[in-house]
Amino acid sequence: MSKRKFAVIGHPIGHTMSPFIHKRLFELAGQQGEYSVIDVAPEELPVKINALNELAGYNITIPNKQEIIPFLDKLDKKAELYGSVNTVRNGETREGFTTDPDGFLKALAAEGIPFEGNVAIIGCGGVARTFVYEAALAGCDITIAVRPEDVSIRDALAEEVREKINGARVNTCLISEIEENNLYPDLLVNATPVGMYPNTDAMPVSEKIIARSKSVFDAIYNPLETKLVKAAKAYGLKAVGGMAMLVWQAVVAHEIWDGSTYSVDDINRLVEESAKELQKNF
Repeated sequence: MSKRKFAVIGHPIGHTMSPFIHKRLFELAGQQGEYSVIDVAPEELPVKINALNELAGYNITIPNKQEIIPFLDKLDKKAELYGSVNTVRNGETREGFTTDPDGFLKALAAEGIPFEGNVAIIGCGGVARTFVYEAALAGCDITIAVRPEDVSIRDALAEEVREKINGARVNTCLISEIEENNLYPDLLVNATPVGMYPNTDAMPVSEKIIARSKSVFDAIYNPLETKLVKAAKAYGLKAVGGMAMLVWQAVVAHEIWDGSTYSVDDINRLVEESAKELQKNF
């Protein structure tokens, strides 16, 4: 019996961790599947969609997360809310999902980090949007903190979330104002590239803010432990980096495709394996 075929599409696609992670997930679940990388520019989707429809399923990275939607039959509720798709399941219908939010939530849960109370989110880009929406859905009190040049983007995001999610509690400030606003986050989230390889000696906030927090999530996955995560752990806080989210969002894709289940221990090991694999390319 031939293996079912899966892929990740994007443009430019270059090096991606997806094949390594998904092949390991197929192995862990005892499932047969081939996983490849396909470069697809948005303008090529009308031409290449028939070939994509022949796959059992596929993942999507930038810049196609919105552009793929017109070619699908339906979206799940989260994909519809976000207006973004990163996983497609083909069958009698072509259904789009976004697994990024669940990857974030599962990464927190695996580390035993509660998602409640006061959540301070540093940054306002695409990944920050996921965190703000999920925090609003969880009923958290949210503060979005940014640099002065990002105030207009921040304010637009805050207003969008307030409009889409009834009762969302979203406050805003500058990163420099976190201390003077007397914030004591239950969860501090870094959604900026500050601290990412090769500039690994940087942190988005001061140690004083870290010490006032109860837990930390850093969306950066290279390095596996950023200076922010290390500092948080040095203060005895629960802290986790973005590689866990990257792997868990792939886990959710396999749940969608096959109903596969995995142990937390297996996924924690895969997070470490993925970090080592990533380091080979830098």
